[in-house]
Amino acid sequence: MTPNEKLSRRDFTRLLTISGSAALIPMNAFGQRGEKVSLADLGFTSAPLPPTPLTPDENYWREVRSRFLLPADFAFINAANLCPASLPVVEAADRFARQYEASPTPATHTALATAGRETARTLLAAALRVTPEEIVITRNTSEGNNYVSSGIQLGAGDEVVVFGDNHPSNLAAWNDKAKRFGFTVVTVPNVNPHPGTAALVDAFKKACTPRTKVMALTHVSSNSGDLFPAADLCAAAREKGILSLVDGAQTFGVLDIDLSVMRPDFYTGSMHKWPCGPKETGVLFVNKDVQDRLWASVISLYAGSVGASKKFEGHGQRDDAKLVAVAEALKFQGSIGRDVIERRSRELAGALIEGLKKIDGVQFWTHTDPQRHAAIVIFRPGTTDPRKLGAALAEKEKIVVTTRGGADRPGLRISPHFFNTMDEIDRTVGAIKKHMTTGV
Repeated sequence: MTPNEKLSRRDFTRLLTISGSAALIPMNAFGQRGEKVSLADLGFTSAPLPPTPLTPDENYWREVRSRFLLPADFAFINAANLCPASLPVVEAADRFARQYEASPTPATHTALATAGRETARTLLAAALRVTPEEIVITRNTSEGNNYVSSGIQLGAGDEVVVFGDNHPSNLAAWNDKAKRFGFTVVTVPNVNPHPGTAALVDAFKKACTPRTKVMALTHVSSNSGDLFPAADLCAAAREKGILSLVDGAQTFGVLDIDLSVMRPDFYTGSMHKWPCGPKETGVLFVNKDVQDRLWASVISLYAGSVGASKKFEGHGQRDDAKLVAVAEALKFQGSIGRDVIERRSRELAGALIEGLKKIDGVQFWTHTDPQRHAAIVIFRPGTTDPRKLGAALAEKEKIVVTTRGGADRPGLRISPHFFNTMDEIDRTVGAIKKHMTTGV
């Protein structure tokens, strides 16, 4: 009996619904009747990956999968919501926590936490092709977005242009703060299907006036899965002397982001999504040329050591073990290659789209042109109730996706990542077809 066969025979005790969505996770997936099972017995390892082949095959991606605590028969295809941390990250966070709790002294804090955080900052900067002086380690994308919307000096007569598909932390937050500070928010409405780069840039330019001070956009929409032309929009904003904020929650860790090419003034991301890092850690990039135009929202102790972190990272005491473990997540993805991860995730999303195209009744909300989407696929499953379909996938098939209810592009959101296998994509397409045909 192989480790994977042994694991797949163990029953999942229950599925836990998260926040009323169809994002479901298994509880007590390992072991039964008090049995003690090692991770190695189950086929998991935190050992370094073998060198990335020039053309990685499914055997290589199964090696990657073995570095995540995901049961063999459990298809977690929900990276846009929350990703599992890799075993190197899990073990590093535990190791650093134990070291500090065993000796919670200032010396340990300085040697472990402070130095480790600066290592993480250096790796974040390298991943984004910027300098460590421009990196602030936050709790998540929402916090970074709000640092910007709270920190830019705006008042009556000023305008902010946002896109209708922005995340609430980059849409509702601006509207709420406009009530307090007196500036005006101008919203570029949603367009579905994706109208293309020229149309989006033109729509932004038409929304601008001489009073426009900020443009805020979401790089990939979590509502449609569409990829926005961030570099082109940032260039258009720059030409008009307008500050640009790019919400990278759905691109950081899956696309090979080069901020030296995109050239936003601010860029935000979360470690708990596509980077597969520790929870409650994220990144805020603040271009060195505009750091003096952003006020700090929180002022306390234990700020970072360089550049913007000295001004914007004084949050008081934090979970230092998680901050140090950020570096392990970046090293793990870096060992594979961020360009390789992007190609793999896009390949999985492309295979999903091609499979869904063969099912009668499927209506895509995500544009199927590879130039207009990344690794999120959102679709309506014909007349099948998406909530019931999402529940059936989780409870009967052990396939986790997100359900979108309501009137705004209802359906399923499936977001594969590099820890998924092509077999899982095929199994998911087959299960969707079965339930759409026979009912749920």
